[in-house]
Amino acid sequence: MFSVGGISASIHANRLRSEGMGSLEQAVHFANQDYEALKQECLEAGCLFEDPCFPAEPPSLGFKELAPYSSKTRDVEWMRPTELTGDPQFIVGGATRTDICQGALGDCWLLAAIASLTLNERLLHRVVPQGQSFQDDYAGIFHFQFWQFGEWVDVVIDDRLPVKDGELMFVHSAEGNEFWSALLEKAYAKLNGSYEALSGGSTTEGFEDFTGGVSEMYELSKAPKDLYRIIGKALERGSLLGCSIDITSAFDMEAVTFKKLVKGHAYSVTGLKEVDYRGNTVRLIRIRNPWGQVEWTGAWSDKGSVCSSKWLLCVLQRVKTLYFLLNSCISWVCMDEPAHVWSKQRCKLHCLFKKSLKRTVLKDFNKLNAPKSFACIYKNSCSAYRGCQNVHLKKNFFLSNSSCARSETFINLREVSTRLRLPPGEYLIVPSTFEPGKEADFVLRVFTEKQSETEELDDEISADFGDEEEITEDDIDDSFKSMFAQLAGDDMEISIRELRTILNRVVTRHKDLKTDGFSTESCRTMVNLMDKDGSARLGLVEFQILWNKIRKWLVTFREFDLDKSGAMSSYEMRLAVEAAGFKLNNQLHQIVVARYAENELIDFDNFICCLVKLEAMFRSFQQFDKEGSGVAELNLAEVSDTLQDNLIQNFFFFLTFDPDSLFSGFI
Repeated sequence: MFSVGGISASIHANRLRSEGMGSLEQAVHFANQDYEALKQECLEAGCLFEDPCFPAEPPSLGFKELAPYSSKTRDVEWMRPTELTGDPQFIVGGATRTDICQGALGDCWLLAAIASLTLNERLLHRVVPQGQSFQDDYAGIFHFQFWQFGEWVDVVIDDRLPVKDGELMFVHSAEGNEFWSALLEKAYAKLNGSYEALSGGSTTEGFEDFTGGVSEMYELSKAPKDLYRIIGKALERGSLLGCSIDITSAFDMEAVTFKKLVKGHAYSVTGLKEVDYRGNTVRLIRIRNPWGQVEWTGAWSDKGSVCSSKWLLCVLQRVKTLYFLLNSCISWVCMDEPAHVWSKQRCKLHCLFKKSLKRTVLKDFNKLNAPKSFACIYKNSCSAYRGCQNVHLKKNFFLSNSSCARSETFINLREVSTRLRLPPGEYLIVPSTFEPGKEADFVLRVFTEKQSETEELDDEISADFGDEEEITEDDIDDSFKSMFAQLAGDDMEISIRELRTILNRVVTRHKDLKTDGFSTESCRTMVNLMDKDGSARLGLVEFQILWNKIRKWLVTFREFDLDKSGAMSSYEMRLAVEAAGFKLNNQLHQIVVARYAENELIDFDNFICCLVKLEAMFRSFQQFDKEGSGVAELNLAEVSDTLQDNLIQNFFFFLTFDPDSLFSGFI
């Protein structure tokens, strides 16, 4: 059950965000670690900082090839720069791309991003705060800042680095006494959980986490004719660029071409030039290999057939994929099965201007690391829903309407973007995960050349209990009365314990249902819902009404268990909850799944418990919302008398609340 702490923390976080927390000037403290406060504590105590959140221990290295006790982590020591050299420096002569040499970790994608970052001093100082050193007020503590899912995060680390055979294992500088790049890598490893978590990735992810910008990718075989101009303008504006050669199979990974380009390897793009050669204009691009060991040997190289220059230059056409981060507009969308699309509606884009939308950027990040692929865009052509805020279009809309825009490829990347040209109108944006049925959080960013409006599509919170007949003992048939008498015992009432025994006996007979049995908490909630006389027991009529509800909800469960697995996915759960008469908004659906799902599935007993709690909450809320305004006001006596202990724990300090805040805590 969600507590006051969880709700108040959410409210507190929203308040801080509205006050600027998460901005570049006021970064969020990762793991609640305040760099200045921790540093001051160490200076006053005369000790060096040791990070308890990312300790100098084997689990910080990795989980597979770098797992504890693996051959690659044997004999690893954690040493401070002051133990490695007599004159450690944070930065020597400014940060440059030659400061980044790859170690034993497959994070060339990150190194390419860092190398590009060094070319833009303003961006570099966002990530690597100035004023850090091993001389002035040294306390073994450093910090770096990264952009994560809509906010800047300040990550604190100690300077104990993994060393093997007397050498740094991972990123290091060509200057043996310079350590900013190694410490930056450690901070990024902490942010992602371990060093090994950095093995394999996309340079665009590094670009975004270093800048908060948006990125796009070009396949050169499909690139626009003015790509050279696009690259030139991107470099002029201080954008970060990278490139790679695609691989067709695992055997191609890190394979070296005869001209010494490495397939599947991330390069940073550091320059662009047009030169005159034998009467012709040749367009050249400068790229850098973070390895620093395999150098291009073709034309324009130091050993090439064409005159060399100060640059390591290669012909643009040799590289297959170019990706870079822009400060200008880009855009994206995604694909999904029509039957599942309706449940994932998230955003409505309203183009107000009269001319066509030239560029829109839709962007997705995933906090839960479930790969995203994209989102479909549908034009809202239904006049009945146009301009409405609280609309959640159903499956039939998506079965009868095709998307008007979508991503070019369905791919399992953390982030996808694309450019779109849309005529004026309302559009529905439906994000999608790469794996069907996979739930994930996302950040959606829309950039337009002209004014537009966006809003989240959502349902209003409501409940329809239908026309429930009044039942008396005369309405109950004799066979049910006889069964009740056997179950209830001499006192002719069913207790919480007896109800649990009854339900678990019944549910085990239904072999098509997945369940681990009804809990005491579930049965207590049922008794509280039906108990009219405050006895904490169910009489004949109360038990009959509950029995009818469970039978009805069993039919609903089976109807919307679409794959007949005996349990419900989040998609099936949303259908079933609405069919049972409860309309919830997106936030409450997420809470329901988080509360009642086990291994991403909701079994039968959790389904029943959820519906019982929803009905109890709606009935309690409606009792106090006498005017139907959608807001209930309670004094403490009413909270105590009516909502009882479980709600007092969650909402003791609330005097006025709406269904969203109430149900978020009670579900």
